[in-house]
Amino acid sequence: MKQLVVLSGKGGTGKTTVTASLAVLAARDLDLVLVDADCEAANLGLLLEPELLEREEFHGGETASIDAGLCSACGLCRELCRFDAVKLSDGAYSIEASSCEGCRACFYACPEEAIAMSPRLSGHLTLSRTDHGPLHDARLLPAGENSGKTVSELRGRAQAAAGDGTLILIDGPPGIGCPAIAASRGCDLALLVAEPTLSSLSDMERSLEAARHFGVPARVFLNKADLNSRVAQQLREACAARDIPVIGELPFSSEVQLAVEAGRPLPLSASPDLTESLTRCWAELREVLGL
Repeated sequence: MKQLVVLSGKGGTGKTTVTASLAVLAARDLDLVLVDADCEAANLGLLLEPELLEREEFHGGETASIDAGLCSACGLCRELCRFDAVKLSDGAYSIEASSCEGCRACFYACPEEAIAMSPRLSGHLTLSRTDHGPLHDARLLPAGENSGKTVSELRGRAQAAAGDGTLILIDGPPGIGCPAIAASRGCDLALLVAEPTLSSLSDMERSLEAARHFGVPARVFLNKADLNSRVAQQLREACAARDIPVIGELPFSSEVQLAVEAGRPLPLSASPDLTESLTRCWAELREVLGL
């Protein structure tokens, strides 16, 4: 079993488009298990036409509540709460669940022990069938907590379903926060999708440092490569300075936009000339992973 995570320093670089394309190419030769770890924008399924098989509640945090019968209305909880979750109405204190961050400050401080913590329903974990392999993802409720716990649960389920020789392909969240760390830690390889903009260049460098810190080898794929030739060259030079290979480039093309609008991965809809770079990219990834 090998694990490949696709990351991006910022959102909107085309990470999910690249992941869906790799899923099509990899599934032609290998057993594949897919994970959409970008839980706040789980849209890998939009390109893979999943058929829902299972749906399960997921509790990702806690919410505080006040027992009015025990509360002495001292107001300490309201003073301590930094999220303005404690409300006062007609002399009684209550906690607004959507504002509570579950930090437990009020729980520990309450002199009457009138505050209890209860699991918070964050969303649902789902398992779907696609033509390219099973897909594990999460659907968060409004204000549902997204954390490394959610991502770790999805990865654990994928690992339990994977056999020898299986590739787990993870569409990771953008950035370098807790969810991105949970998506990449312990993976065999990370593919970072970047675009030729100054913000993407800066964020790519941070993501490469994070991957290095956690011991995950990295490669870079440059999307919309001809959008800004000067910044694209800066990006290549930044990778070369870190001895990180850029193993594929995709031009800014209306074909990509049309494929995404149609909900189709590029290898199934775009011209061979456009997808040749993705095919070469997958061949190199497969070689590096030893598959």
